[in-house]
Parts: sequence; C-alpha cells; structure tokens
Amino acid sequence: MKLHVVDTGFFKLDGGAMFGVVPKVLWERTNPADANNLCTWAMRCMLIEDGNKLMLIDTGIGNKQDAKFFSHYYLHGDASLDGSLKQLGFDRSDITDVFLTHLHFDHCGGAVDYADDAGDQFELHFPNAKYWSNKDHWQWATQPNAREKASFLKENILPIEQSGQLDFVPLDGSSPFSQFEIITADGHTDKQMLPKIQYKGKTLVFMADLLPSVGHIPLPYVMGYDTRPLLTLQEKEVFLKEAADNEYVLFLEHDSQHECCTVKHTEKGVRLDKTFKLSEL
Repeated sequence: MKLHVVDTGFFKLDGGAMFGVVPKVLWERTNPADANNLCTWAMRCMLIEDGNKLMLIDTGIGNKQDAKFFSHYYLHGDASLDGSLKQLGFDRSDITDVFLTHLHFDHCGGAVDYADDAGDQFELHFPNAKYWSNKDHWQWATQPNAREKASFLKENILPIEQSGQLDFVPLDGSSPFSQFEIITADGHTDKQMLPKIQYKGKTLVFMADLLPSVGHIPLPYVMGYDTRPLLTLQEKEVFLKEAADNEYVLFLEHDSQHECCTVKHTEKGVRLDKTFKLSEL
C-alpha cells in the first residue's frame, strides 16, 4: 500500500474563527494573519493506492461556486485536485472510492461538478467511484442547523445521493475497508470520520478538522466553527494522549506549512514533537 499527498490549493479564513476564544497574540505565533486578520490554510487530501483500489480521502473545495463566494475565501496556490492526481500518474476516472470525512464545502466541494453552463445540472467529478459518508452525518448535513447551514451546500451533497454512487459506512466499530479503521468525532460536526491507517510500521491518522494544524494542539485552541467546543476539548484530550503514548503520525489537512507531525507528553500537556513530510516516512 502507498499513501500520496494530494494538494488542492490554499484558502484563507479568519484567524479568530479558527482559534475561538484564544487571543490573537497567542495563535498568531504559529499562524500569522494578514492585514484583514485572515490566515492561510491548506486543503490537503490523501490518496491510498492499494492493489486495484485508489481511494481518495476528501476532495477540497472544488470550483462550482460563483466569484462572490470564492472572494470570501481567497483561493490561491498552483495546486489543484486534478493537477495533483496527474502528477501522481492518475486520472479522475481511476479513482475507485471517495471517502468524505465530513460534508463541509472545503472537504467535499471537489466531489461534484456542474454538467452544464447554466449550473442546474450536476455530475460526479469521479465517475467510477463509490462515495462514502455515514447515515448520521448525512442526515445532519442534509437537514442542517442554522450554525452550519452555510457550510453544507446542497450542490455539493445531493447530487452524490442522486447518482446512486453513495454508500454509508457503518458506525458500529467495523469498517468496510481493509485499508483503515475509522475514528468518529462529534465536536466539530456530528459524526466526522477520521481514517486510522497502518503504514510502514506506523499508525497514521488523517486528522481532518479534529486537529486542523499544529497550532491547534494545545487543548483550548478550538475552532469557533465547532458546534460542540467542549466536546472537542474532550475528544482532543483523549486522542492526543493516545497519539503521544503510541507515537501516532498525524496527517494535517489544513496546516499550510506542515503535512505531518507527531506529539509528545510535556509538563504543559501534550505538545508538538516533530513535523515532516509524508514522503519522509
């Protein structure tokens, strides 16, 4: 089995929203903001190559929304979803499975394209793939609360179900995949799924939005976007202790500088140990 980084570009989000109650004087040490208080974030996906399986974890933001929408997020960088796949020697038609950690637009927008110029017909970006979510999160996303409604865009979500290529992961502790186990987390959004992968003698966890960046390792550094921040605190504490105990490799979807990290126990709690590229494993 091989793991590949799939970069899909960068975007910007308000630093205060990304760090919640933590003062700027603290969080800007790891995530400096521009004059508009915006920090740069990656949309880093992962491709699992395993025999006849090519499994993509998350898809980035895509390109369906209008100029006004994208003007809020300042997309930049040379990388793209298709471009990164091409650099790895693959085409969108080669993807067999698309695993969506959750259905916020910056994680699933690349899954669906407009099929016409009018923007009222849709097609799946990966025509031969099975798309994976879970029933609880799907219901959460398709019947959204007012807090998250702006992050669950129907054009990113409903066409997947309408295509007939949607399947649901059971949340009973089993996994339909031989490539990874699944950890669920509910603080950011209901039933977010984090792949836990055995790779080159290490345990690697795709962190999605439980840990967006190394700057979010201290427990109080919780996003203002999280629907249940106190639950995120608990989930982070349990996970980071386990990660430090067992030397997990944490794959960071949103950290603009670091692909992977490890953590360690210190007198101040769990803190950053090392950062490195996935290819260095």
